[in-house]
Amino acid sequence: MSGVKPRGLSRLSPAIMALATGRARWLLLALLVSAPFWTGALLGSYWVRILDYCLLYAILALGLNIVVGYAGLLDLGFIAFYAVGAYVFALLASPHWDLHWTPWLVLPLAAAVAAFVGAMLGAPTLRLRGDYLAIVTLGFGEIVRLFMNNLDRPINITNGPQGISGIDPLSIGSWRFDQGLELGVVNLVSAQLYFYVLLVLVVAAVVACRRLENSRIGRAWVAIREDEVAATAMGINTRNMKLLAFAMGASFGGIGGGLFASFQGFVSPESFTLMESVMVLCMVVLGGMGHIPGVLLGAFLLTITPEILREVISPLQQAAFGHQVVDPENLRMLLFGLSMILVMLYRPGGLWPSARRAKELEHD
Repeated sequence: MSGVKPRGLSRLSPAIMALATGRARWLLLALLVSAPFWTGALLGSYWVRILDYCLLYAILALGLNIVVGYAGLLDLGFIAFYAVGAYVFALLASPHWDLHWTPWLVLPLAAAVAAFVGAMLGAPTLRLRGDYLAIVTLGFGEIVRLFMNNLDRPINITNGPQGISGIDPLSIGSWRFDQGLELGVVNLVSAQLYFYVLLVLVVAAVVACRRLENSRIGRAWVAIREDEVAATAMGINTRNMKLLAFAMGASFGGIGGGLFASFQGFVSPESFTLMESVMVLCMVVLGGMGHIPGVLLGAFLLTITPEILREVISPLQQAAFGHQVVDPENLRMLLFGLSMILVMLYRPGGLWPSARRAKELEHD
C-alpha cells in the first residue's frame, strides 16, 4: 500500500501543474510587455533597439522557416525579399520620390511585392533540389542587391550605394513615432513604440504560422520536405505548393524590410548582404527547423549574443593585455562560428527541436 498514491493527489497534481504553467505564462507575458522599460532603465536605450532587432529578426526567421522548415527548400537568398520590402517602403514613404504614402498602406504593399518577387524567384527553381537550389537562390539574392546598388543610372531609382535617407517613420494621423508619446508619468520613446508594433506583428506571424502548420497546406509542405516523389504520387501539386511556400515566406520578409526602413530611416544595399541571409538561416537551424518556439529562440540568441560578446571582448582584452590584440569583430565571429559547430555536433536538431524531429533523431 505504501507504493500506491492516493487518487485525490493524482487528480490534483495535473491541476497544480496547469496552474503553475498558467502563472509562468502570465509572468513571462508581463516581463515581455514591460521589457522596453526595465531594459532601458537597467542597460540603456541602446539595448531597447537591440530588443527591436530581436523581434524584427524573429519575423524574418518565421518567414524563412516556412520555406526551409516546412517545405524543406534550402533558400540562401531570403534577404532579397527583406531588401525588396525595405526599398518599396523607402521609395513610397520618403523624400526620394516625394510621395510620402501612409506607412500603414505601404507595409502591406511591401509584403505583396515581396511575395510576387518570391514567386518569381521560386518559378525557375522548381526542378532544383538541395545544394543546387541553395546556389541558385544565393545567386538571386546577390542579383537583387546588385540591382539596388546600380539602379541609379541612367535614371536614379534607388540612389545606388548612397542609399535612401529621410524615410518616414510610422505615424497615426499627424503624430509620428519619432516624436515619442507621453502617457502621464510614462514617456515612450520611438524605440519603445516600435517594440510594441513589432511584438504585435510577431504574435500575428506566430498565429499565422501555427494555422499554416496545422492546415492541409502545411501538411503538404511537410510531405514535400520528407519525400517529394511520394508527395507527387499522392496527388499533391508540388509546383503550386513550392511557389506558395516561397511567396508566403517572402511576404514575411517584405513586412520585416518595410519596418526596418521605417525604424532606421535609412536603407542602402550594404544592409542586405549574403551574411544577413546566412544569419537568418542560422537562426532557423540553430533553434530548430519547423518548430516555431525554437525558431524564436534562435532569433533571440543570434541577435543578442553577438552584442553581448561585443561588450565583453574589448574590456577583457584591455584588462589582460592593455590594448586590443585581436579585432573584436573577428574574434566575435570566431566564437560565434565555434558555438554553431558545437551545437550542430551535439544538438543536430537544434536547441529546441519539435517533438517529431527529436524522435526522428533518436531513431537515427
